[in-house]
Amino acid sequence: MTRPTTRSKNKRQRQGDDDGSTSEIWRKIHKTGVVTEDDMNQLYMIWKPVCSGCRVNTKDNPNCFCALVPPTNGTRKSGLWQKMSDFVESLGPDPNTDLRASASSPAGLTNLGATCYANSILQCLYMNKSFREGIFSVEPDVLQQQPVLDQLSRLFVQLHACKMAFIDSSPFVKTLELDNGVQQDSHEFLTLLLSLLESCLSHSKITKARTIVQDLFRGSVSHVTTCSQCGRDSEASSKMEDFYGLELNIKGLKGLDESLDDYLAIEELHGDNQYFCESCKTRVDATRNIKLCTLPDVLNFQLKRYVFLPQNTMKKKVTSAFSFPAELDMRHRLSEPSQFELIYDLSAVLIHKGTAANSGHYIAHIKDENTGQWWEFDDEHVTNLGCHPFGEEASSSTSKSVKTDVLHSNYSEAMLADSNGNGLDATHSQSSLVETFSSSDAYMLMYHLKHSKNVGEKGGMVYGANLKEVEGSAVTAQDSACLPSHLCEEIQNFNSSYLDSCEQYKRRKKLELSRINERRQEVRSVLAEAPIQPLEQPFFWICSDWLRQWADNIIPIALDNTCIQCSHGKVPVSKVTSMKRLSSKAWDKLLSKYGGGPTLSHDDCCWDCLIDGAQNMVSADTYRDQRESLKQLARDILDGNCEDGMFYVSKPWLQQWWKRKVVDAPSEADAGPTAAISCPHGQLMPEQAVGAKRLLVPEGLWLFLYKDAISVKPDDPLGCPTFPLDSRECSQCSDELSEVACLEDSLRLVKQRQRQNHEKLFVGKSMPLSLHCKYFLVPSSWISKWRNYINVAVKNSDKPETLDGVIDSLMCEKHSQLIERPPELVFRRGAIIPRESSVGSLTIISENDWKCFCEEWGGIETKGISARIENINDLENAFTGSCKEMPICEDQLHTWDKVNNESGNGQIVIKTCPEVCESCVGEKESCELMHKLNYSNEDISVILVRGKEVPRSILEASKGFVETDRRVSKRSRKTKNGSSISLKVSASTSLYQLKMMIWESFGVVKENQILQKGDRTIDVDDECATLADVNIFAGDQIIVRDSEIHENRDIADELCDEKMETQHTEAGFRGTLLTSNVSSQVV
Repeated sequence: MTRPTTRSKNKRQRQGDDDGSTSEIWRKIHKTGVVTEDDMNQLYMIWKPVCSGCRVNTKDNPNCFCALVPPTNGTRKSGLWQKMSDFVESLGPDPNTDLRASASSPAGLTNLGATCYANSILQCLYMNKSFREGIFSVEPDVLQQQPVLDQLSRLFVQLHACKMAFIDSSPFVKTLELDNGVQQDSHEFLTLLLSLLESCLSHSKITKARTIVQDLFRGSVSHVTTCSQCGRDSEASSKMEDFYGLELNIKGLKGLDESLDDYLAIEELHGDNQYFCESCKTRVDATRNIKLCTLPDVLNFQLKRYVFLPQNTMKKKVTSAFSFPAELDMRHRLSEPSQFELIYDLSAVLIHKGTAANSGHYIAHIKDENTGQWWEFDDEHVTNLGCHPFGEEASSSTSKSVKTDVLHSNYSEAMLADSNGNGLDATHSQSSLVETFSSSDAYMLMYHLKHSKNVGEKGGMVYGANLKEVEGSAVTAQDSACLPSHLCEEIQNFNSSYLDSCEQYKRRKKLELSRINERRQEVRSVLAEAPIQPLEQPFFWICSDWLRQWADNIIPIALDNTCIQCSHGKVPVSKVTSMKRLSSKAWDKLLSKYGGGPTLSHDDCCWDCLIDGAQNMVSADTYRDQRESLKQLARDILDGNCEDGMFYVSKPWLQQWWKRKVVDAPSEADAGPTAAISCPHGQLMPEQAVGAKRLLVPEGLWLFLYKDAISVKPDDPLGCPTFPLDSRECSQCSDELSEVACLEDSLRLVKQRQRQNHEKLFVGKSMPLSLHCKYFLVPSSWISKWRNYINVAVKNSDKPETLDGVIDSLMCEKHSQLIERPPELVFRRGAIIPRESSVGSLTIISENDWKCFCEEWGGIETKGISARIENINDLENAFTGSCKEMPICEDQLHTWDKVNNESGNGQIVIKTCPEVCESCVGEKESCELMHKLNYSNEDISVILVRGKEVPRSILEASKGFVETDRRVSKRSRKTKNGSSISLKVSASTSLYQLKMMIWESFGVVKENQILQKGDRTIDVDDECATLADVNIFAGDQIIVRDSEIHENRDIADELCDEKMETQHTEAGFRGTLLTSNVSSQVV
């Protein structure tokens, strides 16, 4: 089956397609003054068929209603037809999205910036049923006195009974005075928080509430030191220390059993570490180990993921996999055998995602005591993981960071063989299978003790009369926790208000979407009835713009046809592209519902406008034909092929007139054909004046141009000046132009003479200098300004100042001595020349140049600053003598000795008269140095050089000067793509920050970077030194070489490990309520 041809089906018909027939109709109407019905149908385009399927709404067909609305299921960016989701979004945030999924689903906590560490710990504490009930049992008066307890109780109540899917944790965080933007260590937060809560709860009179922290989380250890000679333990060995968690090494260890073995391992004390035994009264070999005395109901293990690196004094995260069992038997780990089985269940895993020590993200996987289900708490997001701490799929598959294996959990033989004196057989192992999990991100493990007696039975927890059951609380059915009565009503009111807002939003959404759908149906219904067949009557005219807005706006305005109405109250043919033919049925619907008007039917076509339009059309055709014929004549005039010109017009104006498109009537651009050749005195401007080029045009063309110019600006008082062939140029303007021309000729000769007098100085050639010859010093800025002034290629340059004032500005008022240092000298090809890139602001010129300058620029020869180059045989005298002696650097002396032996071993100096004022120059240089040392956000250039040697061109550029006379090879000038970069730095930027920027730009680790400025290697041990300290200034060029000694690594690790470590680690929780009651309870 062949595909139907549809290429030109919806092609938009251009209005020019019917220009021929329409033009004939206009001419006929102009000639006869009669308008027939066929003429009306043709001019108003009534004859055009009703189209369908156009991509856009066609203006030149009043029967086209296409594209006023999008196709079915189509949308637009705004208005009535935008996406429904956009309408929903305009209603504001949907509170239903924050509704807790189910009564059995826990709630999340908002992350306030970097508070994920606190959120994870708070969720672990809340999910501990015994601890939660203990907090709920605190008396209201105690809560009022203890703001931390009060906010924690409120937070737990919200987590317990609130209908929202996540709770705002900011009140509790603010109470603790934590910094929301700083990431902290979660285990340190837990330890400090438990210590603070222990202090706050001590004010409670309810026994179980007062000791809930100690009962659940506190255990004890002893550090036992035993003498190898007498076998006695030290006195300190009998002392027990409390702990809230055990810190276990994991580096190089595979699992929890090995870490516990390592924690309880015996340490040999010998050599320099010998122990002083009180019984033996001497230093002896001994053993030291930790013994577990008592274990808490909730056993916390902190896995030491971060190790200290001595080489850079920073922390590094250990990302190796670490395994831990679902059940842990601790009975055989105690120093004394227990009568009960100490089997612990894994209840929570705190996970740190990321590779850096002071960044990343904390989440918690926690087991619900009531259901046995595991949940992932990731701030606001809470996900059900099923019966496994890492999800159901973990039991059968292995992921990158977490895996689940089924293994026999065996204790290591070394630890079981009487390490704690409990006499356990080394071959002991559990007879049942124990599920073991593995993670490379697990940071803290929580185990709950399995026993027949729960916490309430041991401590006899008693709930006061102030507690009652909450109806409909968002908790599991098995959890019958009671909430504080003063918070119960508060949370119920909040839930009621929140659920009410959810219902209100649902109603608003339903009404809004219903209104939009009804409005869309109305538009489609009216547009479906709008088209009317060609030549069919009756019909009504309607404004296209109003119809388009009505079809696109949610709330349309009253019907408005005034914009398609002529002054006669009818419909002019000129508005045919701005209106549509509407059926009477569709018109009646719109008029009855929206009102407005006026009503314009098929009988309201304006005959008067048709007659006027015919006349204008014929006139426009005549004007267009006449102008088209004159364009060829204008082209001949511009080409110089017309010699019968009678009137002057501006040549540039005529060129623009010829380029313009032929239109139906004159425009603004047709005004002023002689404006550019009219002088201020109203006469003909001399042709040599700027922009006064003119041409002669024939009389016929002139009359056409003059008529257009007058019609465009009839009120112009100057009108359009006429200049016939015999018009004379303005004598006054001619005289003024002659004077200017004479002055320009004279100035041109003066500049030419100066270029000849100072030929070498003008072109900037280095002038060889001789010993014992007299020279003069002139400001380099003045020389540069003078060169530009006499240079023919430089237009409109400023005239230099007179030399007398310039020389005076070089003298200090206090001592009448020179306040600028002479330029430095270099030796090249056996001659002494000034160094061109010297930072000095003076230029050496010859005595002849100085005399000529004095004549040309008003200088006084005797006031000049003279300079003489002399050879001082006594080196010491040269360096310690008069301040007017300017020594040349030592490496230049060696070059001079090799090139020219005439001076022997003497020192070359520049003596000036008057002398250099050292006090004033020193003060000036100090100010300049201070300004140089205080730069901010300026550019320096950094070049990466491959290989051992730095190219000479780069080395010279890094020194701060380039000898322009020496030819630089193309190879030296070229640099590889990406080997050079510009960096924004400040004087206070540290060397460390610069190296990090170079690392990021070139990929060279900071330890491998060899920085060099010129010949000097920047070798500073202290990376905190600023760029100003190491003499790196704005505009400097720094060379970088790669030593390739250290291995490459990811810059992200460096940024997080070092930079953030330096900024945040030392502060910790200093300045918060957590540090007001700190005790060392982590062992």
